[in-house]
Amino acid sequence: MRSSPSSSCQNKLSFKGDDTCTSRVYYGPFLNDNLYKLHPFTTDISLIEKPQKFTFPFYYEPHALSIVATKELQKYLTEQDDFVHNFGLSERQEGLVIGKMFGVLVVETPSGEIGYLAACSGKLAGTNRHHYFVPPIFDMLDEEGFFLKEESTINQLNRKIEKLETGEELKYAVADLEKTNEGAVVKLTNMRVLHKQNKAERKQIRTHQKSLLAETKYQEVEADLIKQSYRDQHEYDILKAQCKLDMEQAKLVVDQLQGQIANLKEIRKQKSAALQRKLFDQYQFLNAYKEAKNVLGIFEEANNIMPPAGAGECAAPKLLQYAYQNALKPVCMAEFWWGASPSSEVRKHKSFYPACRGKCEPILGHMLQGLAVDDNPMLQNPAMGKELEIIFEDEHLIVINKPTEFLSVPGIHIQDSVQQRILARYPKITGPLIIHRLDMSTSGILVLAKHKHAHQFIQDQFIRHTVRKRYTALLDGLITQTAGIIDLPLRVDLDDRPRQVVCYEYGKAAQTQFEVVGIENGKTRIHYFPLTGRTHQLRVHSAHQLGLNTPIVGDDLYGTRADRLHLHAGFISFVHPVSRKVIEFEIADPF
Repeated sequence: MRSSPSSSCQNKLSFKGDDTCTSRVYYGPFLNDNLYKLHPFTTDISLIEKPQKFTFPFYYEPHALSIVATKELQKYLTEQDDFVHNFGLSERQEGLVIGKMFGVLVVETPSGEIGYLAACSGKLAGTNRHHYFVPPIFDMLDEEGFFLKEESTINQLNRKIEKLETGEELKYAVADLEKTNEGAVVKLTNMRVLHKQNKAERKQIRTHQKSLLAETKYQEVEADLIKQSYRDQHEYDILKAQCKLDMEQAKLVVDQLQGQIANLKEIRKQKSAALQRKLFDQYQFLNAYKEAKNVLGIFEEANNIMPPAGAGECAAPKLLQYAYQNALKPVCMAEFWWGASPSSEVRKHKSFYPACRGKCEPILGHMLQGLAVDDNPMLQNPAMGKELEIIFEDEHLIVINKPTEFLSVPGIHIQDSVQQRILARYPKITGPLIIHRLDMSTSGILVLAKHKHAHQFIQDQFIRHTVRKRYTALLDGLITQTAGIIDLPLRVDLDDRPRQVVCYEYGKAAQTQFEVVGIENGKTRIHYFPLTGRTHQLRVHSAHQLGLNTPIVGDDLYGTRADRLHLHAGFISFVHPVSRKVIEFEIADPF
């Protein structure tokens, strides 16, 4: 239920031809009674200009309308009593702490009213149905739906399989088979030992009796000895056959039980595959042309892969789907994190974040068709018009001061980079050029090699960690520590490349030594001395709650965007590949 509208012009607003939000007094619900998820603005937005294009969801500054909608949604989350969920914002609240991504989509009705939709990624408080939020593409938690019923059947199979695999019957059957096999080996071995002794005795008899007995008598003895030999072999064959029968019978019991398990697993596999196909069919995504495409087709077309778990459950697809289903025109959108930061990712309460790439990029690529969308800034060359400053050069090395927003090596979409610029300027360079890299957004000293020997010699120093490096950063806040070492293993976020997450199970070791330089206007200037060189290491170690919990100023991935990322590689020291003397370079911080 929505709160009843007031008579204020703030209750309902629309756009005139000049694309400025102007107030229109509007009473009652929206014209379409089905749009009970569409919320009117309670804030005056009459002076906010309408965006010309829809938000590019993977890299954006929230539009003013999205910011207003976000504040109203956050006000609701703060004051609501519709559901109980532990976001980790109160120490007194019990239950598992789970922060959530929320999204707002500002929309326009066919008659010109402006409002916004709200959504949560995944389920919230154990359900997908909330009066304030748009529904999911498909509600897997619907008790009357097929998913829970068929999932229950699969779970029953899981329990049967687990019971058989861990039950006493299989345990005893396997133990009996092992005991039978071991017993057969012992019995056959003992009989072979006995028969070997009998054979030795027969040989001794032959030797002894041959010289004492007449030929006729000896032949009788020999015939009896041969019969004994045959009798031994016959006894062994009988025992061997009995042991084989015993083992086969014991194995049959095990095979029957394992066959039951295999049969149940095959049934489970078939039911799971059928359920997955049926589930894929429910996730039909619309675009602005009202064209529908299911999730399987979207991911096959985009990446030729199966959709990852949770594809379509994020806020952005839910919002756009509801808008298209109800003839609402998307205007702009934004997504933000609400709650305590998770243990692995860097997520700050109330901070805006782009849509994830692993799950949402293929889906939104389809859903945004037919909309005029802001240009993808990642396809634009940020190094355009920037020059490379060479601070040192000899016959073996080039040392440059790389500007911020300048690639070290060519990217997927942009070729312009330090490597391309230098190779164009020095076409006679014979060996690998790039020895180490700096993130595109990081400025500072980059060392390049002119030939293979120089490259290998300096690279070996990086591998042995004998190169001394110092970075300077400006952190967006104050930290209590003055010095120390951050030790947080990192790996790539498989659902949202190139973001990195802290992972103690699969992450690579990452250590950073730090030393605070000073405090400036509520921000901390700090020196970093990385002991390893992982992707985004300094950025994650700064922002993560287990690190310094304070992002670098201008960090558009782990903090808040600014004029630039305030991270600079200001000092490096290493041994020259030819003179074998230690050389060092230092460049003052540009911020």
